This record gives sequence, C-alpha cells and structure tokens, in this order.
Amino acid sequence: MIELYAFATPNSVKVPILLEELGAEYAVHPVNIRQGEQKTPEFLRLNPNGKVPVIVDSEGPAGQPITVTESAAILIYLAEKTGRFLAREGEARVRAFEWLFFHAAGLGPAFGQSGYFQKLAPEPIPAAIERFHGEAKRTLKVMDGRLAQVEYLAGEYSIADIANFGWIWRRAFANVDFAETPHVARWYAAIEARPAIGRAIAKIGG
Repeated sequence: MIELYAFATPNSVKVPILLEELGAEYAVHPVNIRQGEQKTPEFLRLNPNGKVPVIVDSEGPAGQPITVTESAAILIYLAEKTGRFLAREGEARVRAFEWLFFHAAGLGPAFGQSGYFQKLAPEPIPAAIERFHGEAKRTLKVMDGRLAQVEYLAGEYSIADIANFGWIWRRAFANVDFAETPHVARWYAAIEARPAIGRAIAKIGG
C-alpha cells in the first residue's frame, strides 16, 4: 500500500498519474500548502524540506517501509519497482532520464518562477518577469523541437512525459500557451486524453 501526501500542484499531480497508470493501490492524504500544512512538525518528519509530494511505501526494498520525496525521484522509484514506464536499457532509457532531468532542472523551475514573479511577488520586478517568462517559453520551444521528431519524449510514453505534463498542465500560472508550440499541443492532448489523467487529477482535487 502506498500513502501519498500531495496537493493540486504541478509537482504533486505527476505521482497519482503514474500510480493510476500502474493500477496501484494508494491512499491520498491532502496537504494544504496554502494553509502551511507542509511546514507542520508531522509533515516535516516525512520530508524535512517541507515540500509535496511524498510517498510512504509499506512494501519498499527488502519488504521494509520506505519514504520517498521529490517528484522525479518518486517517479523513478515507482517505475523501477514495477518495471513499467521506464525502459530497462538502450536509448529509450537514456532519453527518459534526459527529459526527466530537463523538466527538473529547466522547464519546471522556469514555469514556477515565471508564475511567481508575474502573480505572487509582493511587487513587480520587470527584469525577473522578463527573464523567467522568457525562459518558460524558451524551454517549451526546446520541448516542441523534440516532439516534432517523436511521438513521446523518450520515443515511447514514459515517466519523462508524466513529469513534464505536470507543469504544462498548470501552464496558465506561468502565462504560457501553445501558440508557438504545436507539437507540444499535440503531445499534451494525447496525454490528457488518457483515462489515468482524469482519475489522478480528481484524486488530488485539481
């Protein structure tokens, strides 16, 4: 049994998507980040970094419980454990990791900072808005170039697609659209149509 601690955020949604794709048994424990529940002593015992999502797998390595934090790490853990949505070898595995880390180091931070400086910062900082909004659009175009060549980021549907989907699902927060990225639009529509997506979003109240 997997216990999932999450909220309706771009990072959280990736985990129930994969769990739904796997047909896994899991329970959702909402963590309302707007009310600061991720900073409570109880939650910090699960993740000292005070971030969602977190999973607790009662059947971890050697049959022992394990807690896993960081959305990309959780996706890798679940994919490796089940042998699904991550190629075991070859170029498809390399590309899955490549685009997984592209999301973690590039697209995700750019989208997050773009949204923060446009919508949440105490006062407008034009240089920061220009920098991060421009980077959000640039990374999306990089992704579009890849998807002009392949159906999915690693060639086949994988955790790389699930990871990048999370932030693009919340693209309005970053004030980004698909006007200049038709291949991303095609890819997004194909993933959004998968039954697991709707079920996952409903589970976390998205």
